[in-house]
Order: sequence, then C-alpha cells, then structure tokens
Amino acid sequence: MPDPGDLGRSTLSETITHPVRLRIIQQLGGRSLTTTQLRAALPEVKQATLYRHISALLDAGLLAVVEERKVRGAVERTLALGERMAHVDHEGLRAMSDAQLRESFVVFLGELAADFDRLLERGAPDLRDLLGFGRGPLYADAEDLAHIQQALAELLAPYQEERGTGKPRLTLATVLMPEDGA
Repeated sequence: MPDPGDLGRSTLSETITHPVRLRIIQQLGGRSLTTTQLRAALPEVKQATLYRHISALLDAGLLAVVEERKVRGAVERTLALGERMAHVDHEGLRAMSDAQLRESFVVFLGELAADFDRLLERGAPDLRDLLGFGRGPLYADAEDLAHIQQALAELLAPYQEERGTGKPRLTLATVLMPEDGA
C-alpha cells in the first residue's frame, strides 16, 4: 500500500472530490460503518463501484479499517475516517489549481443539493424543524477565523458522535468566501 504522505495535494483533492468518494466520506463523518452499512446508505451505488472507491480512499489514507470480523466465511470491515481525514486545509487549497478548486466546490454544492433533494423526497414535514440555511457577513482575518474555527470545534464536539439517545444525524455545511473588495 502506498504511503499516504507520498500523495501530492492535487492527487488528494482529486481523490476526495469524486462524487461517490465524497458521499462515502460524508457517511462516515464522525462514526464507523461496516461495508454492508455503507451499501445500505448508498443503494444507488453498485457494489463493485462502492468497493473500488473504498479501496481508493483506503490507499489514500482517508479511510481506515477499524475492525474486521468473519461473517459467513467472508471478512466484513468496519471503516472510519483515516488520519488524513477528508478535509483540504489552507495549504491544500492554495496548492489546487483554479480548475481543481472550482470542481471541488461544485462537487460540494452538488452533493449538498442531492442531500437536500433526498430530504424532500422523504416527505416528512416534521424534519423541516431540523432544517436551516442562511447567509450573513463576517468581518474577520485569518487569525480571527482560526479562533472562530477552534471555538466552533469545541462547541460542536459533544454533538459529533452518536450518543445513543435517538437523536437524528444532521449535516452541518459551511462555506467561507471573501466578498468582492475583500
């Protein structure tokens, strides 16, 4: 298996921006799932395709096998996000070409829109109580953003792992984008 540290930033961005791989990463965010559970969560992805993308994410160090067990003679793996995680940091963003950055952002928006469509297709109006989106200004520099991100990480940490209380899993998506004239 190649050393994940040998992958260049463009390879990392290409690896995580594939729509199927991005959906796998989103499913695993903050939890561990078996390959069977991933197949159930992504029924529109063919089994062979899913396994091929899981393999690519494992090779890149973005996923890790946290447990293996025998199930009817086959080995079932439990997966979680790997050490590299699926987050492109500021260094990675600076290393991406404009085309790669644009593609990554469009994939992000497309997957967010697909999640929204799946929510609406469920036809459960009570879930709208858990839905929200908005946009507003921030006046901050890089140091301020680092402080905000640290404070948010601390605030959200207790809610990022399943607590066995029957609370539904939500997706929190953020976008920071300097406005014209910034």
